[in-house]
Amino acid sequence: MKVDDIRTIAVLGAGDMGHGIAEVALIAGYKVFLRDVKKEYVDKGVSRIHESLEKLVSKGKVAPDHYEKIKNELLVSCVDLEEAVKEADLVIEAIPEIMDLKKETFRIVDNAAPSHAILASNTSTMSISEIASATKRPEKFVGLHYFNPAIIMKLVEVIKGDKTSEETMQVCYDFVLKNKKIPVRVHKDVPGFIVNRVQAPASILLNSILDKGEAAPDEVDAVMRRLGMPMGPYEVIDYTGVDINYHVSGYFAQSVHPDFAMGKTLTAKFQAGELGKKTGSGIFKWENGRAVIDLSKNTDKFDPMDIVAVNSNEAAKIVEQGACSFDDVDVAIKNATGNALGLIAVIKGIQPEDLCKRLEGLSEKYGKEVFKPARLIREGAYR
Repeated sequence: MKVDDIRTIAVLGAGDMGHGIAEVALIAGYKVFLRDVKKEYVDKGVSRIHESLEKLVSKGKVAPDHYEKIKNELLVSCVDLEEAVKEADLVIEAIPEIMDLKKETFRIVDNAAPSHAILASNTSTMSISEIASATKRPEKFVGLHYFNPAIIMKLVEVIKGDKTSEETMQVCYDFVLKNKKIPVRVHKDVPGFIVNRVQAPASILLNSILDKGEAAPDEVDAVMRRLGMPMGPYEVIDYTGVDINYHVSGYFAQSVHPDFAMGKTLTAKFQAGELGKKTGSGIFKWENGRAVIDLSKNTDKFDPMDIVAVNSNEAAKIVEQGACSFDDVDVAIKNATGNALGLIAVIKGIQPEDLCKRLEGLSEKYGKEVFKPARLIREGAYR
């Protein structure tokens, strides 16, 4: 199979990620079946696509005649799962992060989709290999992890399961390019893939600072905002949801190391239902959709390089496992987070012994084994 053999896409799930993935494919000229479990969900996704496309047309980013073609020919909405995939050359699943639900969905898809069709999951955390085990075509199963909002964010992680064929990887890599996105190959199905895995240790550090009361959340966020970040790290936790962060931490604690478990302070907020923006209160109070933060605060109690160090250390671990290269890490971080420098580029000028000393100090201070220097950090392989 070649990338030009892909003409029809089925996107399963019309929510935040699904409708965005569908819109990207429609703009690229593909016929797209957009499916969800209820008509109202599909209709909402379709409405959001049209709203976005109308803006893009007004800005000259989508041709009016192509938008007419999308409305009249390319976009098909449906609720029936078998109908959605019966013509598909590529199926992209973007349903809730529940393993049993994904497996059951792909069992049905596997029987209903054409035998040549590639099946893909947009999961941000779950094992591609395990989801693929529900099908009779694991060699044609792959991870295609888009980032939210899909219409804006450039990166797509192309993830190889244990049995994914090289042909499938290449076709999907080329498909991402045809969608005018930036693909990065993930050669091994490691928990969290590249971006989410590499950024996960920062959460351990932030939880530790919070539990020890070393610096107030306002102080940490003020420091990071002064460095040019659009949001501080604690505001991001509130914005995405304390509950989401709690479950992601739990996943990494189970699949990678117990050190990733949510700290006491944020666990208490989760249990109290103080989930951040969605509830009006979390780490910060939220008013009119904005976190109430005193950005005038300054502190030397928190060093931003500690976040860089622990995240780079995790990057070294997945590089050692064969998931990707150090260069891949920076391409992924730059195109998924808006970080203009990347991560490894920041530590290239740091001597291995200095980086190791920082990591060993953080490991001892917070009692976290995952902060201990990885072999490739000790050897300076990142330089």
